[in-house]
Parts: sequence; C-alpha cells; structure tokens
Amino acid sequence: MTIVAIVFWLSIGLIVYAHVGYPVLLGLLAALRGRGSTRRDRRAPDDELPTVSVIVAAYAEQDVIADRVANIRALDYPPQLIEVIVACDGSPDETAARAREAGADIVLELPRGGKIRAQDAAVERAHSEIVAFSDANVTWEPDALWRLVAPFVDAKVGYVCGEVQLVDARGNNQEGLYWRYELALRALESRVRSVTGGNGAIYATRRESYLVVDPIMGHDLSFPFNMVKRGWLALAVREAQASEKMVPTIEGEFARKRRMMSHTWPIVVRGGMLSPRGYGPLYAFMIVSHRILRYLTPLFHVIALIANIALLGQGWVYVVTLAIQVLVLVAAALASVLPLRPMLIARYYVLTTASLAAGLWDWLVHGTQAGWEPAEGTR
Repeated sequence: MTIVAIVFWLSIGLIVYAHVGYPVLLGLLAALRGRGSTRRDRRAPDDELPTVSVIVAAYAEQDVIADRVANIRALDYPPQLIEVIVACDGSPDETAARAREAGADIVLELPRGGKIRAQDAAVERAHSEIVAFSDANVTWEPDALWRLVAPFVDAKVGYVCGEVQLVDARGNNQEGLYWRYELALRALESRVRSVTGGNGAIYATRRESYLVVDPIMGHDLSFPFNMVKRGWLALAVREAQASEKMVPTIEGEFARKRRMMSHTWPIVVRGGMLSPRGYGPLYAFMIVSHRILRYLTPLFHVIALIANIALLGQGWVYVVTLAIQVLVLVAAALASVLPLRPMLIARYYVLTTASLAAGLWDWLVHGTQAGWEPAEGTR
C-alpha cells in the first residue's frame, strides 16, 4: 500500500470513527463500566432543596425577557428558594425595564462586555448555593429546576446540564437530527465519566465551583473539562428539560455554528483543553474522540478528497469512494433548489462541517469578540 493510500484510508477512518466508532465504543463502555447517575427520580422535601440563583444573561431581549422571568417564577420549586437575576449586557432596548416589570429580583445594567462577563457579574451578586444559567429565549419544563439541581446531592458534582429540545421553526434546517445524536452521546458520557460539552439553555454549577474564564470562551465547552481538571464531575440530566426555537434555515445554522466555532477554537488551542494535566486516561480518550477529532473533520475531508483523486487508476474502489464524495457535494449544492430530505441532510452535513473550518479562519484572521447577537429566527 502506498503512502497516499495510507493517508487516504487513515483520513476516512478518522472521519468514520469520530462520527460512528466513538459512539459505539462509548455505548460499550457505558454498558460495561458506566456508573449510575447521581440524579434522584423523586423530588427531595422542600427543606432539603438548595437555594438557586437562576441567571439570564441578555442582550436586546425585550421581546422575550418577560416570558423568561415568568417561566422561572412558575417552576415547580419553592419560590423562596429561587433568586432571579437578569444581567443585561449593554442592551440597547427595554430589556432591563421589562425584566424588572416581570419580577426579576436583581437586574444588572452592565456595559457591553459579552455574555461571559455578564454572567460573572451576576454570580458575584448571587446569594444562593447553586447558580443556574439560562438563555433568554428558552422555556423550562415545570420540574426542570429540581431535576437539574438533584445531582448536587453528590459532593463530587460541580456542573450539571439539562437537555434542550429544539422546536422546529418550519424551515429546512436539519439540526434536530444531529442534536438528538449529540444528546445521546452526552448522556453516555455522563454515565461513563463526565460530559465533554454542555449547552447554554439549561445548566448549573455550585457557586464554589463556578469558574471565571476568558470572555471569548463560552461556558458550554470550557466548563465541563475544566471542572474535571479540578476534580469535579460534570454530568448531564436528560430529565431536566428545556425547549428552544431552532434556527429555521441550514444557512442560518451554518452562520450560528461558525460564530460558535470562533469561540470554540480559542478554548481548544489555548484554553487548556489540549493539556493532559488533570485528565484521567478515560476522560482524555473522550476529549480526543468527541472534541478534537470532530473539530478536525474538515481537514480529514480535504485530505481524503485530494488523496482519492491522486489514487484514481489504482483500483475500482477509489472510483467508488470518489463518486460517493462527489455525490454528497453535488447533493448539498442542489438541495437549495431540490429540497428533498436526503439532499438537505447532505447540505447540512457539508455546511456544518465547513463551519468548523470557517470558525477557525475567523478567529485566526479577525479575532473573536466577546459580544454576541441573538441568532436570527430564534426569538
């Protein structure tokens, strides 16, 4: 076998492993050595529940902030144990006023510094044992909060994320298909060791385990692995449910993921993710498999395509593999004019894979700003 053939098959193998092989291995690990979840299926008595500060960082959210506060107030959790904090990150509209009118306990009007600094400021003002975080445009199920905080009965747990269900915005986005896959992976990781990533719609930490990170590095990715490095467990609780409107179009999803990856690459490259310090072998395996290899798939695809072209004439198998790659690209290109489900899935895969590389380009060439804008179509 030639060096070019080895490079080709290695690239293909890494792509397949990142998307299929790792989930299979993770499932086997969960079956063989996965510990039981530390969550409790039954709600604890009110006098055993912790106090919780629910923090909503908001920028230009005047249309949804009152509903968000009302939803928190309506949760099945003792109201005297909930503190609602809305941290307005330089909002140019009536977000702060509407949050006060809706009954938020604390409303912070901060200069524009980005979501992370708004959350940091809110945590400094919080009075509770647990700090929980939510986006402004999500809705939590009535039992979401007590289910979210239940695992903290285990003193080793420092971070817990719930599960957000994406509401179909009647567009062509195929994110829901991928998101179900990602949630299943997260649940398996939680059973085996700790999650390697969370989500901003519903998560919580102990106040003592809260970390102040670089303002361009979001909590979703930077918190779980940093918690593990510091000796905490980072868990997922599927029963703690929230819902959020999906970006309606595949192109909008590409733009959203591109922005996300411009915040993700700094975490990977200089935020400590690549450092083995604090990782056990099992969690290091999960980080490499789920995060590092996944983020490198655009490179593997480019290498595989170039190597495949160079291998034409060395057997029929390379004609077939090139045909498959070209077919996926053509289907992705034609999906906008022929929106059949397989073609939309191909377009989703191509664009979201490309977003990983586009986010890296944006960070390296333009830098990443701490501020953020609400994703189009999700309010």
